[in-house]
Amino acid sequence: MSYRFHTADVFTDRMFGGNPLAVFPDGEGIDDAKMQRIAREMNLSETVFVLPPEESAHAARLRIFTPSAELPFAGHPTVGTALVLAWSGRIRLSGDSTEAILEEGVGPVPVTIRADGGRPVFAQFTTAQLPEPGPPAPAAAALAEMLSLDAGDVLGEADRPRAYSCGVPFVFVRLADRAALARARLRMDLWERLLADFWASPVFLFCPGSGGRGPDLHARMFSPGMGIAEDPATGSAAAALAGYLVETKRHRAGTNRWRIAQGEDMGRPSLIELEADVEGAHVTAVRVGGGAVAVSEGVLHLERA
Repeated sequence: MSYRFHTADVFTDRMFGGNPLAVFPDGEGIDDAKMQRIAREMNLSETVFVLPPEESAHAARLRIFTPSAELPFAGHPTVGTALVLAWSGRIRLSGDSTEAILEEGVGPVPVTIRADGGRPVFAQFTTAQLPEPGPPAPAAAALAEMLSLDAGDVLGEADRPRAYSCGVPFVFVRLADRAALARARLRMDLWERLLADFWASPVFLFCPGSGGRGPDLHARMFSPGMGIAEDPATGSAAAALAGYLVETKRHRAGTNRWRIAQGEDMGRPSLIELEADVEGAHVTAVRVGGGAVAVSEGVLHLERA
């Protein structure tokens, strides 16, 4: 059997930026083991296989694989697949804004697709799960050593590292400044000791941005356990980060918005738009959005495998 695939760069408005994604729009007939082998062959942060939805009113069911594991949910695959399906007409536009639901391992994920001149250019999803706090993260000093940073580069006390999940768990580490973020280098020996068997093994680093017209936050993400040395843009981490930001009082009542720049130190600049609705001290909804550009199409000849 032969299967057509598309690739797109996600959380960007230009080719060779953002996070690359492979989408197989007709994934029926590919078994679990072959999906994983195909994802390893594509060797991107994630590869998506689109299947018929279980609920007829929904647009599609997605299975999402990193090079080494299947994920119940991921951000740039949700945004990118929604736009790939809209570009191909699999999701029919209903004007400048179109609503659709994608089925993922975490449950139904609502997506809004925005069009400009009839061309889909932006997708925003609402998380199926709200940010969930995890167990206490390793100490700031230990994580600083793991990241090849000085102890003062990783903030402690009220800004200490924390673990959160919106379906995929991350350790969030707030750094002192942009220079520290650029210097970070993951030490695999210490990662294996601190995080390989922890509730959350991926680590998401962030620091304040300039604000104004620039990003509110700069970020990097390392996930060797998923086969991802460094990720150019991590929408699922951005969603869970809302929990950290609200817990550390970096919010106001109502809708909060942050623009997160990621991938800059990899030469793949990305921009993630994060929104969180807050009532009192509680997050009531999280939305993550961004653009994408089509890059390539191809055919995989599975009968040769």
